Amino acid sequence: MTLKLITAGESHGPGLTTIVEGLPAGLALEQERINRDLARRQLGHGRGGRMKIETDKADVRSGVRHGRTLGGPVTLAVDNRDYQNWEERMNPWPVDADVPEVHLPRPGHADLVGTQKYGLSDVRDVLERASARETAARVAGGALAKEFLRAVGVEIYSHVIQITGVRAPDYGVLGPADFSAVDDSPVRCLDADAAQAMVQEINTLRKANESLGGVFEVRAFGVVPGLGSHVSWEERLDGRLSQAILSIQAMKAVAIGDGVEVAGLPGSAAHDEIFYDEERGYHRETNHAGGVEGGMTNGDPVIVRGWMKPLPTLTKPLRSVDIATHEPAEALRERTDSCTVPAAGVVGEAMVAFVLADAYRNKFGGDHIDDVRGAVDAYRRRIGWPELAALQSAR
Repeated sequence: MTLKLITAGESHGPGLTTIVEGLPAGLALEQERINRDLARRQLGHGRGGRMKIETDKADVRSGVRHGRTLGGPVTLAVDNRDYQNWEERMNPWPVDADVPEVHLPRPGHADLVGTQKYGLSDVRDVLERASARETAARVAGGALAKEFLRAVGVEIYSHVIQITGVRAPDYGVLGPADFSAVDDSPVRCLDADAAQAMVQEINTLRKANESLGGVFEVRAFGVVPGLGSHVSWEERLDGRLSQAILSIQAMKAVAIGDGVEVAGLPGSAAHDEIFYDEERGYHRETNHAGGVEGGMTNGDPVIVRGWMKPLPTLTKPLRSVDIATHEPAEALRERTDSCTVPAAGVVGEAMVAFVLADAYRNKFGGDHIDDVRGAVDAYRRRIGWPELAALQSAR
């Protein structure tokens, strides 16, 4: 069984569509949870004017009845409220108005290479789909994956650990309770002092017409050992997680656990020693590996970090070239955010959730969610891991 995610839509078009195929029947969904994740994607100090226009909500168009999945594809639609201001420029059909083409590609964006690849003369034909507005559709689909994971005992959270040169303290062991108030932070950072410094950094660079990048971290708790595989490169879970994070717009690097730091350590300090006792079974006291060893989850929290570049749309545009005349010009100037690292963390949650949910579907199958739970519990018993029912009752 495979979980599939398809998104469609343009940034200023009529709306976005998400199709998720492969969820089992009988999975309970809550509309409020899906819309809450969409609202969380719009959080963060440094967002631009568009967030005052859009109030994202997902409408279910297929695959759900009375709050439970039916086993077929689930379709979600997210309207673009800003479309009313762009109807002439983004109408699917020809319009009577004169709509000028855009010929000013932005350095760091898909604009120029997209027009070259697809034989287009208008940069807008590329930038509308390349826009990070598409991630609203991913978050909607990821919310379904998170509901599935919650049903098998997995919880996923994210937080910001760096904006430009401002970095939060290093965190060791964290549990789900530590994330209870993360969305109350203006930058979704767990450390109040670092958050204040990040806000000041955004304010300072925004006044200087700059954009800002940074680093977010996603943590998944309750993941069973053995998702993914060592037997072939395409089944290695760390590779699949890395691809999912790097597929997010403006992401330039990814690490599993302390993947960057351990490159500078000796082996004795880089690996997680293994222990065993009757109460806990096999366990580790550190998690440098980020919960993944040999391409498989090892039972520790899965930790994934993403590095985001500064956004390529600047209020003081960089130098570029007019693709119609080949003359020097300033890059396209559009309404933009100055910093979206806090929102990118929420998108990262969605992508990690989707990869892990797909790994559970591949390993455990099941046409109904009760079949999935039964298979997960049987596997837990076989490897001596706490059964799902016991885990959920303990919570």
